[in-house]
Amino acid sequence: MKKQNNKKKKENVPEIFSKNVEGSYAILKNKTVGIAGCGGLGSNIAVALTRSGIGNLILVDYDIIEPSNLNRQYYFQKDIGELKALALANILKEINPDVNLEVHIQELKPKDVSKIFKNVDILMEAFDKAESKKWLIDTWCQKFPDKPIICGSGMSGIGKTDMLKVNTSGNLIVCGDQFSTLKEGLSAARVAIVANMQANEAVNLLINK
Repeated sequence: MKKQNNKKKKENVPEIFSKNVEGSYAILKNKTVGIAGCGGLGSNIAVALTRSGIGNLILVDYDIIEPSNLNRQYYFQKDIGELKALALANILKEINPDVNLEVHIQELKPKDVSKIFKNVDILMEAFDKAESKKWLIDTWCQKFPDKPIICGSGMSGIGKTDMLKVNTSGNLIVCGDQFSTLKEGLSAARVAIVANMQANEAVNLLINK
């Protein structure tokens, strides 16, 4: 036990991350991840990455929290009426006060991508609409072909857990079933699974590449 404690002290790992994968904190604390959208995917991704030890997050969203968001998004009754990006920033700081956050309250447009996310190691796509997902992927792959973008596609409905998968094509990674639509409705569990799949892929890439 004494040897283990000395090792933790030598690595200077905060207690919150003492049970994380050994050696991961030393890498992740210096990494930067961008999150485009702070809704069902984005809020859950941000929480998972913060708990994993990511040191720097860039959050972009312009929307306000509504009661209907609480079935799947990482917010609370007290947050209703607040800006999602600001409320999420407060939640992340409660988890890890040392996480560095850059918050942009705006609707992301293609022209903004290079300026806002130029210094990130990975971009997380967390939009609701298919057309928004498409232009973000296209813009990112054109502007930053050597940097990964991790997307969510197909998380609606319930069950069908075995249909959720990760598809990789170069630096484009897509998590989800890639066929379910919003007409099926959204369940907290399935949305969170896909969000955590995205976060897991990001952590894996940052540590192993």
